[in-house]
Formats: sequence, structure tokens, C-alpha cells
Amino acid sequence: MNFEGLDPGLAEYAPAMHSALDPVLDAHLNPSLLQNVELDPEGVALEALPVQESVHIMEGVYSELHSVVAEVGVPVSVSHFDLHEEMLWVGSHGGHATSFFGPALERYSSFQVNGSDDIRQIQSLENGILFLTKNNLKYMARGGLIIFDYLLDENEDMHSLLLTDSSTLLVGGLQNHILEIDLNTVQETQKYAVETPGVTIMRQTNRFFFCGHTSGKVSLRDLRTFKVEHEFDAFSGSLSDFDVHGNLLAACGFSSRLTGLACDRFLKVYDLRMMRAITPLQVHVDPAFLRFIPTYTSRLAIISQSGQCQFCEPTGLANPADIFHVNPVGPLLMTFDVSASKQALAFGDSEGCVHLWTDSPEPSFNPYSRETEFALPCLVDSLPPLDWSQDLLPLSLIPVPLTTDTLLSDWPAANSAPAPRRAPPVDAEILRTMKKVGFIGYAPNPRTRLRNQIPYRLKESDSEFDSFSQVTESPVGREEEPHLHMVSKKYRKVTIKYSKLGLEDFDFKHYNKTLFAGLEPHIPNAYCNCMIQVLYFLEPVRCLIQNHLCQKEFCLACELGFLFHMLDLSRGDPCQGNNFLRAFRTIPEASALGLILADSDEASGKGNLARLIQRWNRFILTQLHQDMQELELPQAYRGAGGSSFCSSGDSVIGQLFSCEMENCSLCRCGSETVRASSTLLFTLSYPDDKTGKNYDFAQVLKRSICLDQNTQAWCDNCEKYQPTIQTRNIRHLPDILVINCEVNSSKEADFWRMQAEFAFKMAVKKHSGEISKNKEFALADWKELGSPEGVLVCPSIEELKNVWLPFSIRMKMTKNKGLDVCNWTDGDEMQWGPARAEEEHGVYVYDLMATVVHILDSRTGGSLVAHIKVGETYHQRKEGVTHQQWYLFNDFLIEPIDKHEAVQFDMNWKVPAILYYVKRNLNSRYNLNIKNPIEASVLLAEASLARKQRKTHTTFIPLMLNEMPQIGDLEEAELRSDGTKSTIKPSQMSVARITCVRGQGPNEGIPFIDDYISTQEQVVDYLTQYSGIKPGDLDAKISSKHLTTLKSTYLKLRFLIDIGVKFVGHGLQKDFRVINLMVPKDQVLDTVYLFHMPRKRMISLRFLAWYFLDLKIQGETHDSIEDARTALQLYRKYLELSKNGTEPESFHKVLKGLYEKGRKMDWKVPEPEGQTSPKNAAVFSSVLAL
Repeated sequence: MNFEGLDPGLAEYAPAMHSALDPVLDAHLNPSLLQNVELDPEGVALEALPVQESVHIMEGVYSELHSVVAEVGVPVSVSHFDLHEEMLWVGSHGGHATSFFGPALERYSSFQVNGSDDIRQIQSLENGILFLTKNNLKYMARGGLIIFDYLLDENEDMHSLLLTDSSTLLVGGLQNHILEIDLNTVQETQKYAVETPGVTIMRQTNRFFFCGHTSGKVSLRDLRTFKVEHEFDAFSGSLSDFDVHGNLLAACGFSSRLTGLACDRFLKVYDLRMMRAITPLQVHVDPAFLRFIPTYTSRLAIISQSGQCQFCEPTGLANPADIFHVNPVGPLLMTFDVSASKQALAFGDSEGCVHLWTDSPEPSFNPYSRETEFALPCLVDSLPPLDWSQDLLPLSLIPVPLTTDTLLSDWPAANSAPAPRRAPPVDAEILRTMKKVGFIGYAPNPRTRLRNQIPYRLKESDSEFDSFSQVTESPVGREEEPHLHMVSKKYRKVTIKYSKLGLEDFDFKHYNKTLFAGLEPHIPNAYCNCMIQVLYFLEPVRCLIQNHLCQKEFCLACELGFLFHMLDLSRGDPCQGNNFLRAFRTIPEASALGLILADSDEASGKGNLARLIQRWNRFILTQLHQDMQELELPQAYRGAGGSSFCSSGDSVIGQLFSCEMENCSLCRCGSETVRASSTLLFTLSYPDDKTGKNYDFAQVLKRSICLDQNTQAWCDNCEKYQPTIQTRNIRHLPDILVINCEVNSSKEADFWRMQAEFAFKMAVKKHSGEISKNKEFALADWKELGSPEGVLVCPSIEELKNVWLPFSIRMKMTKNKGLDVCNWTDGDEMQWGPARAEEEHGVYVYDLMATVVHILDSRTGGSLVAHIKVGETYHQRKEGVTHQQWYLFNDFLIEPIDKHEAVQFDMNWKVPAILYYVKRNLNSRYNLNIKNPIEASVLLAEASLARKQRKTHTTFIPLMLNEMPQIGDLEEAELRSDGTKSTIKPSQMSVARITCVRGQGPNEGIPFIDDYISTQEQVVDYLTQYSGIKPGDLDAKISSKHLTTLKSTYLKLRFLIDIGVKFVGHGLQKDFRVINLMVPKDQVLDTVYLFHMPRKRMISLRFLAWYFLDLKIQGETHDSIEDARTALQLYRKYLELSKNGTEPESFHKVLKGLYEKGRKMDWKVPEPEGQTSPKNAAVFSSVLAL
């Protein structure tokens, strides 16, 4: 939050106006230890904390009356005062609802509304409470019983509801429509289109509906037709809250700034009589919530998320004296509501606490509230206790009320059915080792289960889910992961097991024996690793992306080019797409399309990876196409215009992937409309044929490309919506054909399975002339055909199973704008001739280049892998041989496979998602030269992002033109990386500061790079003692450092690496890994390894400097300039002691003395007298946690 505009005198305010009422909660106490009860120092639960009679609350002045805990540690998402009873309702981010009775906030009821989604709005009705979640509307009694549960479309993302009358409800969200629901019939009665999507707040007066949009606009709509009557463009960024009273509308929100969205301290006020804005109201807090509280005047309550509340008149001036402070237990206020009587205010914070502020000691929430119904008192307390330890105790002693009504446990016969448990399958190991004596089998106990315990599968199938998406359970104890018994190990999800040394002792070579680079999977949203590999192994795309460079801070094309460069340099070591995925998370379209997974969803596998990767495929092609179109030479870096790919006004991505089409719409009146368009990929459209007809893949592909459909469309001739026939004709075929398979349900999976069976039968008949056409074969008969005694002359029967996809397809453009598609085999090429010669006649042959498949796993959501046909150019660069080979890419696992494996899809566990076909001889059509677009100008002086940075704060001198480094020059680098060490899973890592000093010449030791990296992500802990980074150093508003973007500094280091500069430093391996740089080993001189003996510990820079240089560094905090110069001096010392590496034996003796001295001193540097004992400096770079 920005508090620059606050009066300094506000800091002198007391934390609370009535300390006796404040709940005491130790800030150092772990909330998880408190479980479900919060106690004050006297041991009384916060819910029962009484108001002391001695406390006087001034009439008309709001003061805190009570604080209670709804759910410990779970943020409050919404609060609502009941309009019919004296109750306050609270909803949490965990989907839990809690109600409190009266001003004493006594807990009345508490129940779970949704198992996963947060509660977004609450509305009280006469008979119950409405709860709105992401895609669910639930009506429940005040005690917790469900009255109705209305499920919305799973693609909906609802945020607001408005009760227009007693039985009609409006529901809006991030989509482009608002639903009208009848509460009597619980059905959707109307769907209103919204021109500006994203309705998150709705209000109503006797004149208009008011809709607040995420774009910052407020629209006024007619009460009957819901048409837009007026629209106020309140804020340029986004809308936070607004309220309406009388003829005034007040709104608060965010405005766009250079660094992003910033909270606007001006409230926009509009006069609804003249429909225009009046003078904005400047307030002294960062407004997040606002409400009109009309008592004697139309005063406004403005609330900030940090807990500041200010009252002011909408047409007057804000007075700092009218500010009071709410003391939330958590750091932020999450919700705010005002009672109908205007006597009470409710605040909910991020730690699950609710604060009630009132203007009188005994407030009422409503002017006229009905009596609340409480549960009957328990009568069992008056009965004698029963001893449950007695086995012979008669259960008739338990008191049961006499009733003639039907009991809840008395289910009707229609809902009751006998469900006997089936015997579990016998362990496969028992069957394998069993020996039969007569009809009795004997086998040793595999001891995979405890004695006398047998697991049962209670559900054979779940009708709510598609059966094909569940992996069949394996026999008990067959292996460590029984749910994957049919999945080959190379297809299973791979994970990195971290030790104390992080990744240094993890054997990646065990998973990848090739020289191609895998990608690490532990980064958030790394589900797209397989698609990154597919794009990389498209040679024209790889060259095009690496030739691209622009000035956009977060450009996916630039970041993808940097990642491709790392994949080029790697010799089998895995890379990580940290920078690319960080830029990906900043793209608004990616968030809007649901492509950014939360960590919890990614870990639990809630997302449908098959749908996700297909949406990502469409998004990345569109984004790269736009990035290439936006690149103009005057705006690009110097050198970027030399790319052989770039032509003015066109995108090479469009040339590669775009398919030009004509969309024809024919109305029944005879009017025809033709519109030209283009698409970057196609989605398979499957026939609705329930007869089990045999289809070639080429037939389905043609149906999907030349799609014919009947739909309602606007006819200019008829001047209304009419049924039209829409057809699609192809004008130009792409060089790379991208296909999304859309196998999202059991219907599509059954279609693939059935067509694969047809294809298998046809393949068997093709290779065996003795098989009758009308004869049906069992699976056992088909297996025998692959035996040596069989007649078939084919590689293997197993290679023909589950195959429907052809390796090549042939497309021909006809003269009447039609398209012929057929499967293509090597035999067809011998019959028709080479494909290259036929291209002149509009005939093209496409070869399968990659398939992306979804490996099913009901427990974790599965994983995504890719089969990629790696071309000759890649093998030539990596291995020096020229051949083509299919490989399996499963994150950092890479393994060569047979080509038939790439098209075999067992729909029980391996489902196709994306297909890539490329034109034959594609590489010969494009110039594949790569010109490095990074030039020496990136090292020259540049402006800082920090507003307060002045020349007096400069800590480095940029390189002059005569100082430009040459091949082999020494530079000392010190990179400050953020993140904490973990032996389970690493935290998110980033770079906070990068320093490079001159390693030789007259200015040796003087920095020429000292960049602080600006970050937009939240910093959890700066760890200043180890990083030297202080709060505010990375904030462009208040930082006095030389602040730059990560991309700018990355280009500087890339240029130094590309020209062959050698880097000297301490612990550079992890630092280069964090910033996503692949540096050749001969360019890294790391003092960690120069002063290291095999099988011994690594030594810190602090101890080496004290031992060899008699320097004491890193006293209170680390300084990267000091560390860089120290590492450079240590390297000079190493050359001196080892005689430039010519006397290794004498240097070995020096190292032995170093280790002996270190053991004696416990590796601690002696401190001067009067100072406290030092903390041992860590071997790895100082860290900063995100």
C-alpha cells in the first residue's frame, strides 16, 4: 500500500480506541497450534469475551465492540448482516460459512458450503441464506440444511449476485453475460449479454441497475430491459468498490501507472441527476471498500486494506481527524459490511478474525428483526451416564424420542439397494509363485499388507466421471505405485529428489543418456514443458525465435529465444524455463484463459491437463504471432533487424502456421455472405455416428478443416437472426499443420478406441492374404499372427495395436476450392511419385513430427509427455551424425523410442492431445541462419527505473567503447539469488542484484555492472543478513539503487558469455542456474572448486578471505561488490600458489593446511574483541525468498 499521502500525525494514534476490548493474540504464536479455539490471556474463548460494563462507548462514534475468530488462519472472503434476524454471516476462502448472533457475536451455526472454492457473496432471505461460489449457487437454511443446490456451467466464474425481488436473482461474473434465476423454480429464466465482461459488483435503486466492471467502468442499466442507459468510465485500471445513495454514486479503484496498477486516492463521485462527474474526493487512505452510511447526512465510510477507516462527506473535504484504525489480526482486511440500521460495521481480515464496530453499547443490526430460533436444550444431561466399556450394556437404555414421523435413516426402497463387497484381486506375486497340490495353491506371503487386513474397492465405477479417465487399479502390492501398473515407467511423472546439496548430487544422466536437454518440472506452470520441446525441435521456429529481440520487458518470444539458446548449449544437462514462465504469468490473456495454475491445483491435479495444454497451444501460437507482428525496426534493439526471417508487416509465425480460409454463410432466403479469415490450428470434430462406422483419420481431419454446420446468424437481407448453413473453404494450406485432438470425454475416447480396432483388423488383413474378409478374430488369434509360425510378414503384431493415426497425410487443393485429404504411406509414394514434384499442382504431403499425450492418473491428475521426431540438423549439432529418430520427452527424462510408439494410444492411460504435421522438405523453404541479435550496446549506460536514483548513488562505472571485453577477458560476477534452501522442493527463486567488476586492465576491481533487479512479485523475506538487500531496494518508487529489469541485465550477461568472457566468482553454478544462463564450463572459474579437496566440504568465501588474504568480509551483511573483489583476489592468489597450475602437489599441501585450520576453528572466522560471535556464512549465495 502507498501511504505517502498520510498525515504524519496519524502515526501517533493509539493502536485501539478501547484496549480492553481488543482480542489478545500473540504475533509469534503459530495459528495452527490453536486449532479451532482462540483464547485470550484469561483463558476465555474469544467468542465468549464479554463487554465490560465500565467501558463507555460514545454515542454516534464507532468503536470496536467485539472480535471473534471464524476460522483460524483461513482468510475471510465475505461478510453480511442478516436482513431478517440479528445475525452476522461470514464466509471464508475455504468455502466455510459461520454465523454469529447478536452484538456479543455468539456462534450460532457453522457449516461447509463448498469443498474447494471460496464463498464470494452472501444474501439473506426470509427462509434461508444464499451462498455464491465460483460456479455454484447454494440456498441453505440458517441451521445448515440445504434447500437447493444449483450448479452453474463449469466454465463460469461468478463474483456477484443481486436480489431484484423476493423470487428473482441476478448472477454475474467474469464472463460476458448475466444470468437471471427464478428462486421458486430454481431455473435460469434469462441470460443478458454484457458488452463489457467482468461484472463483479451489482447495486440497485428505483431507477437503475448498477454494474461495476473489472475494467474500471460502471454501467447503468434499465430495470426492465437491462439495456445500458449510461456508462461512467471511472478508473483506467480496475474497479475496487462503489456504492449508490440518493442521487450520488461514489467509486474507488485502481489507475494504470508505468509500473502497473496503483490504488487511486481520489474517489470518483457522480451526480445521477445530470449524469456527470462532480469534483473527485481526495482521501487520506488507500480506499479498498466504501459504503454510504446515511444518518443525518450522506456520509461515506472509506476503508483501506491495512485497517484505516475514514468518514467524510462526498461533496466536502476529507479531514485526517476523521480517521480511525481497525486492528486486524492478519495483515489485511478482506471484507467490510454495514448493517441495515447503520449502527454496526463488520470487518473480516486475512487471519480469519471478524471485528464488530458499533456506535452504541447495545446496537441492533436491523430496525425490525424477528426472533431467532435456537436449538432445543439437550435433555441427556439429566440422565445417568452410560458405561460404553460394558459389552452387555443394552442399547435400549439410550433415550430415543417417541415419534410417528418417518425417521431420516428410513430411506425409501428406490434409494436403497444391496451392495455386497466383491473379493479383491489376488496379488500377482502370489499367483506367480504359487504351487498347486491338488486343487489347493501354496505361495509365500509377499508381506505387502498388514496381517488380517484386506483392502476393498468400494467403487467399481463412478458415473459422475468418465470411466476412461480413471487408471485401473493394479493387484495389491505389485509395486510402489499400484495405480500405474499398466503405465510404462518412462511415461510416469518424474520428480526430482532433493538432498542437502540441492541438485548437485541428483543423477540426471540416469534419466537422459542423450545429448539433448530436458526441462525441470518443479517450477510453477511447468506443465507446458513438452510443448516447449515441440516448438524447439521445429527448426524454422527455433531459428526465428532466436533471431527475435525487442524492448518489451515481458515478451514471450524473447524469453523463449533465450530458453532455446540454453537448450542449444546444453550437452544433456537439464534446463529450467524460470524466466519464460515468469513472463508467461504476467500476460493478462494467460490468466483470463485459466492457463495459470495455482500451486495447490498443480499439486493436487485438479486441472484437466489435456484441455489445459490445448488451450496453451492455441495461446502460445497466437502470442508469438502478435509479438512478431509488433516488432518494428525503430523500436527494436540494434541488430534485431538483421534477421533473415523478418519482413515488413508480416509474421513468419503466420507464414508457418496460418491457414487462410473463406467462411461462407448461406441464409434460407438465398443471401450468401463470404468472409476471409485465418487460423493457426484446427480442432478435431468427430462424427455423431452411433453405428460404429469405420473412418480414416484423413476423413475426420477433412471434416474438421472444411467444417459445415447449421447455426443461427444475422442476415442483413432478412434483418434478423436466421438459420444459416456455414461452410469453410481453404484458400492456402499452412506449412505446419497443428491439430488439437479434443479427447475430453469417454465419447471421444471410445471413438478413438473403436477406430484403432478397425485399423488393426485392416492392417492384419493387409499383411495376411489367407485371412477371410468376413472372418472375425479374437485378440488371442491376432497375437498368434505375430509368432514365428504365423503367416504374417510384419515387424510385430504389438506395433499394429491401438494405432489409428497415420505417419503421413496427403492434401490436394481442387480447382473448385475443395480439399482432398487421404492417408499417405511409403507405398503410395512409390506409386504416385515424389511429393516435391506434385506441389506445383497443389498437392502437399505432411509428415507427423510430434504428438503430445496425456498420461492419465486419477490420483495426481496425470502428466503430459511428447513424442518428437528429431531431425538431422539437431543430431548433426549434438552428436555429429545425420539421421532422424523418435524420442520421448518427459520433462528431464529423454529416451529414444520406436516410431510406432508415437502413434499408439491406449485410451485407458494414454490419450492424445496435440498433433503436429509438417510439410515434407520444410527446412529447405526457409533460411535457417541464426544471427545473434545482442550487441555490445547493451553494456553501455542506461537509465535507472528508480525515481530517486541520482548520480551520487551510482556504485559502478559503465564500460567505455575502448574497454569492451574480448574473448578470454576476466570478469568477476556476483549474483544475488533469492529463495530458501529446501530438501523437499525448492521455493521460487529469482535474482535480486547482479554485480560485475573488471577483471583486468587499469580499472581492475571497479564495477561496470551493479544492477538491482526490479520485481513485481511479493517478497516474503529479504534475509538482509545474507543478501544485503533491504526493504525498498527493489521498489522503483523509493529505491535509491540502480534499478533495471531482469531482461536488461540478462542481455548484458548473455553478451559477455557469447563473446567468450571468463567469469570468476564464488558459487557461480547456482547463480547462473537461477538467472537461467547456460555458461560453458571453460568460461567459469569458481573459487568454491579451486580451493576444494575431493570428498570434503565446500568452504565459504568469508573463511577463504580471512585465511589467504587476511580480510574480514561479510560482517553484518553481504555486499556483492566486496564479494566480487574478494573472489578476484582469491583467484590471483590461486594462480600464485599453484604457479599458474603447474605445481599441483605444492598447492595440495596448501589445501591440506587450509582444511586442518578450518577444522580447528570450526570454520569460523575469529571476531575482534567486543563483538558477538559471528554466524557462519553459507556456501551458497545470499538469498531472498519470494
